[in-house]
Amino acid sequence: MSGDSLVAGSFMIADYVVFAFMLLVSAAVGVYFAWADRSQRSSGDFLMGGRRLTALPVSLSLTASFMSAITVLSNPAEVYRYGACIGFYGLSYIMTMVVTSEIFLPVFYRLAITSTYEYLELRFSRATRLLGTALFIVQTILYTGIVIYAPALALNQVTGMDLWGAVISTGVVCTFYCTMGGLKAVVWTDVFQLGVMLAGFLSVIIRSVVLQGGIIPIISDSQQGGRVNFMDFDTNPLRRHTFWTITIGGTFVWVSIYGINQAQVQRYISCKSITHARLSLYINLLGLCAILLCSVFAGMCLFSVFKNCDPWTAGLVSAPDQLMPYLVMDILGNYPGLPGLFVAAAYSGSLSTVSSSINALAAVTVEDLIKPYTNMSEKHLSWISKGMSLSYGVLCIGMAGLASLMGGILQAAISIFGIIGGPLLGVFTLGILCPFANSKGALSGLVSGLAVALWVGIGAQIYPPPLEMTRPLSLTTEGCNFTTTDSINFNSTVLPTQPTSINTAPVHDIDARPLLANSWYSLSYLYFSPIGTLITISVGLLVSLITGGLKLRAESKLTLKKEDTSLYHLFRCFKDRVMRRTGELNLTRDREKKTGSTNPAFCDVELDLTKGSIPT
Repeated sequence: MSGDSLVAGSFMIADYVVFAFMLLVSAAVGVYFAWADRSQRSSGDFLMGGRRLTALPVSLSLTASFMSAITVLSNPAEVYRYGACIGFYGLSYIMTMVVTSEIFLPVFYRLAITSTYEYLELRFSRATRLLGTALFIVQTILYTGIVIYAPALALNQVTGMDLWGAVISTGVVCTFYCTMGGLKAVVWTDVFQLGVMLAGFLSVIIRSVVLQGGIIPIISDSQQGGRVNFMDFDTNPLRRHTFWTITIGGTFVWVSIYGINQAQVQRYISCKSITHARLSLYINLLGLCAILLCSVFAGMCLFSVFKNCDPWTAGLVSAPDQLMPYLVMDILGNYPGLPGLFVAAAYSGSLSTVSSSINALAAVTVEDLIKPYTNMSEKHLSWISKGMSLSYGVLCIGMAGLASLMGGILQAAISIFGIIGGPLLGVFTLGILCPFANSKGALSGLVSGLAVALWVGIGAQIYPPPLEMTRPLSLTTEGCNFTTTDSINFNSTVLPTQPTSINTAPVHDIDARPLLANSWYSLSYLYFSPIGTLITISVGLLVSLITGGLKLRAESKLTLKKEDTSLYHLFRCFKDRVMRRTGELNLTRDREKKTGSTNPAFCDVELDLTKGSIPT
C-alpha cells in the first residue's frame, strides 16, 4: 500500500450503477407486492403478510434484519483492533435460537398477536404494555439513526460519495417499499439484500486472499499479530471481550432481539405454521454463522494487508469504521463496479435493518396506540399503517443526524439494545415463566431494571473503561513508505486505540475518576443487558410475592406449558420407544394383554394361576 493510494478513493460510474441497481431492485419489490396484494385491505395483511409466509424467506429475512452495515463495517474493524474472539458470537447465536424457539415462540404464536407488547396487557396491565411500547419505539428510532448514518459517514469519507445524498436516497427508498408493500416487501427485499451483503464480503475476501498468497498466510499474519485470541477465558466482568462476556452477554443481547423484539417476532409469527416458524429460526442460524464467519475473516484480511502500515494510526482514515471501505478502495479500486458492490453490501445491511424497524414501529403504533382507543374499519387501519410507515421513515432519516454523537457504532448499537432491551426481556420472561408474577411486580421490575441499566450505561459513556480492560492490540506504521508529519508518529497510537465511545474524561488520569468508574462503570458493555434482565426479574418476583402474587394464577395460554417445548415431545417419543422395547420383557405389567393376544390358551393355563387353578 502506498501513501498516494488515498487518491484512488473515488467512485467510478460503474460503482454508482451497481449501487443504483441495488436501490432499484429493492424499490421494485415494494411496487410488486403493492400491486399483487392490492385486493387485500386489512392492516393484518399489510403488517403480518396475511400470516401465510414460509420458513425459507422468513429465515433469510431474520438474518438480514439485524445484520446491518454495522456488521459489514464494524465487525472487521473490531477483529482488526481487538482480535477474532468475537467469533464466539456463534455460540450465543445457537443458545439464542434454542431459547427463542422453546420459550418465546410457542406463547406468541399461540396468541396470534400482531404487536409483541399486546402480550404485556393480556398478562399484566395496560400501563405495562404502554411503557414497553414506548421503550421499544425509543430504542428502535435511536438504533435506526445509527444504522442509516454510520455507513454513510464511513463511506463518504473514504469513497467521496455524498453523505446526505446517500442518507436520504437510502432512507427514501426504504420508506417507499415499506409503505407500498408492507411485511411481504420487507421480507423479500431482505432476501435479496442478504445476497448482496455476502457478495460484497466475498469480493473483498477473495481479492485479499489472492493478494496475500492464500488463506494460510492471512491466518498466520493474524496469529502473529495476536488477532487469533480464542483462548481468552478470563472471568473478569470488567474485561471488554472474553469468551464469557461474548457468550453470556451476547446471548442476553440476542435473546432480547430474537425473543421479544417486534421486528423479529413479527416475522416468525407471520409463518403459516409453528413448524415453519421454528424452522425459520434454525435456518436463520446458518445465515448468521455464515455472515459472522465472513466478517471475522474479512477482519483478518484487513490486518494481513495493513499489518505493517496501519491507515488509522497514519491518519489516512479518521475512525476505525472507515478501515473496511479504505481497504476496498485500496485493493478493488482498479476493478470498476466492485467498490460499488461493497458499498451496496453496506447499504443493503442498512436497508434491511431500517425496513424491519419501520415496519415494526408501524405495527406497534397501530396495535398498541391507535387500535385500542379508536373504532376504525380495517381499510382505514391499513391506510394508517401505511401512513405510519411513511412517518417513521422520515423520523429515522432525521435521527441519522443525531447518530454522529453516538461514538463507536458497534458498541453504541449493542449498548442501546442492552440498556433498553435487557429490562424488556426481563418483563417478558417474568410473564412467560413465572405464573404468580403480577402487574405491580412487572411494572416495578421494568422501571428498576431500566434505571440500573441506564445508570451503568451512561456512566460507561462518561467514564470509558481503562485500556488495560479493553486491551486493544498493537498496530504499527513502520512499513509505510510515505513521509509522516510530526503529529503522526507511532508513539501516539495509545489515543486512537481507545474505544471509540464519547470520551469526556481523560482515560490516563485514573486517580481523578470516581470510585465507581473503575468497577461498576467499567463493566463490559455486553453485560448491560444481563444486568437489566436480572434486576427486572428479581425486583418483579419480590414485589409480586409481597403484593399477593401467590394467590393469583395467570391464564395457562399466557405462560409456557411443558407441552410447548420440543424437549417434552422428544422425551415422550423416547419414553414410548423404550416402553415398547422393554415391555416385551416386563412380565409384571400388562401380562394378559401382551401375551394373551398371541396364545390365549398358553396365557390362561400356564401364567394366570388364579383363573387356571385345578378345581377341587
